Amino acid sequence: MKKVYLDNASTTAIRPEVIQEMTKVLMEDYGNPSSTHSLGRTAKNILELSRKAIAKNLNATAQEIIFTSCGTEANNWILRSAVKDLKVKRIITSKIEHHAVLYTALALEKEYGIQVDYVAIKSNGQIDITDLVELLSQEKKTLVSLMHVNNETGTVLDLERISRICQEHSALFHSDTVQSVGKITIDLQKLSVDFIVASAHKFHGPKGVGFAFVRKNSGLQPLFFGGEQEKGLRAGTEALHQIAGMAKALELSYSNLERERNHIFELRNYLISQLELEFPAFEINGNVDGFYTVLNVLLPFSADKTAMILFHLDMKGIAVSRGSACQSGSIKPSHVLAEMLSNEDLKKPSLRISFSHFNTKEDIDALIVALKTI
Repeated sequence: MKKVYLDNASTTAIRPEVIQEMTKVLMEDYGNPSSTHSLGRTAKNILELSRKAIAKNLNATAQEIIFTSCGTEANNWILRSAVKDLKVKRIITSKIEHHAVLYTALALEKEYGIQVDYVAIKSNGQIDITDLVELLSQEKKTLVSLMHVNNETGTVLDLERISRICQEHSALFHSDTVQSVGKITIDLQKLSVDFIVASAHKFHGPKGVGFAFVRKNSGLQPLFFGGEQEKGLRAGTEALHQIAGMAKALELSYSNLERERNHIFELRNYLISQLELEFPAFEINGNVDGFYTVLNVLLPFSADKTAMILFHLDMKGIAVSRGSACQSGSIKPSHVLAEMLSNEDLKKPSLRISFSHFNTKEDIDALIVALKTI
């Protein structure tokens, strides 16, 4: 049975060129980048070339890229240091953020007594800009943390507009860009965002490595302590093969962006047309014109089909999800959809279908056939 993978918002397949790059580093360049001998210097060179390559793709400076183990670590570090070291007294976020942001904000509220405010969410998943401006009118040192592309619905935040609003109100701006880096052009010289985060496995790189963009002279301090790696901001020997793989993956994602994006757009539109044909009562959760790699659909099935739908699809070789993979074991409804749907609609099955350039129309056909049998 052919496996159909349509859960690319959870993780992506590693490109073959990335595996080759990582294998080369593992076999030949195994020195510690902090060592002063030739093997160490070679490793250090690979590390810094990777940093420069990532920075170039985002129009940042190499000094502003800090390597981490993942987006979750980067989010935790930025929010925690903003409160502890930058003396932020309030965080403005939304209830549809990834739990790496939501749970960190809640923990900081308990630990430091800071104020956490949640900007209102519209029924299409967009934030209410008027409400954000009103919240920012309070005179407190504030960090705004809003994700660029929602990982469950594909709703897109206007980064340029939000960064401008934050700047006008002297607020720091952090954005979780895990779902967008490598899939859309981001120019960090044109945006007044202070911090963004990324994770390599979302753009066909390896798991276990990511990075934070930290605007220079931000004043962030390390989350934990040890060696002087990453300019003293992130202790621990760098995972060189992972970092080299991440840099290669990002380079390939941007060099192939237009062609691969057009292919995925076609698949997304084809899926919508097939759903309209076979299940005319289906609805899209969020905007119809949401981010091209994610489609979240509410299916016109009875509530009793909800609990087992993923099991039935998996038995037919179809990999999709009902929301974030980080909470896939939970029996609770998606916290994102809970902010957007009625209680009645929450009982019906919603599926998050997420695409990559490796997908084909045959994959979409297989999904439709499987849904029809259910």
